[in-house]
Amino acid sequence: MCGEENYCGLPVIGDKFPEVEVKTTHGVIKLPDHYKGKWFVLFSHPADFTPVCTTEFIGFQKRYDQFREMNCELIGLSIDQVFSHLKWIEWIEEKLGVKIEFPVIADDRGELAEMLGMISPFKGSNTVRAVFVVDDKGIIRAIIYYPQEVGRNLDEIVRLVKALQTSDKYGVATPANWPENDFPEEGAVIIPPASSIKEIEERKKACEKGEIKCLDWWLCYKKLE
Repeated sequence: MCGEENYCGLPVIGDKFPEVEVKTTHGVIKLPDHYKGKWFVLFSHPADFTPVCTTEFIGFQKRYDQFREMNCELIGLSIDQVFSHLKWIEWIEEKLGVKIEFPVIADDRGELAEMLGMISPFKGSNTVRAVFVVDDKGIIRAIIYYPQEVGRNLDEIVRLVKALQTSDKYGVATPANWPENDFPEEGAVIIPPASSIKEIEERKKACEKGEIKCLDWWLCYKKLE
């Protein structure tokens, strides 16, 4: 039966992450319960021992502390078997001096990859570069797909998690390129548009007091403390 708890088809933003048990390089993990109270980023890669994927794993590891500072964990996935993941992670540490600390799912039957739409019929049998950002309540908050031939912008994924958490905490939206946005003002966040005449008047008063800035009642912004 389709609905909020048991959706049909591919997951979308706002869905609860499916409850699954997965085999990883850190042992068996139950998702999303394993990260209860934490955010997590689940990302798939086409295959172990491939050049672009290697650059991504190194990039994710180098930013791992940034994610953890945001109460966010990382977990990788491909349809390789767990011994392949282990050997590849070992190779990365031995040859490149980078120790991969986050777990990697061995989805060798492709069941979770199929469930999350990570396998494109036009791109072979390997997983594409999918990214799922899941919040501390197990809700999918963002989904990004990259083709196999394009490596991800990892700083954008860090920014995405930070922006989502900022939106939740302050009840605001973030403009293009935030926090390095040049419009309407560097570092400013957007106040959601007013939805009633009363809210419009409240915005105008707040603007007169200097609490916020407005280009019009529907485009107001402010700097966070």
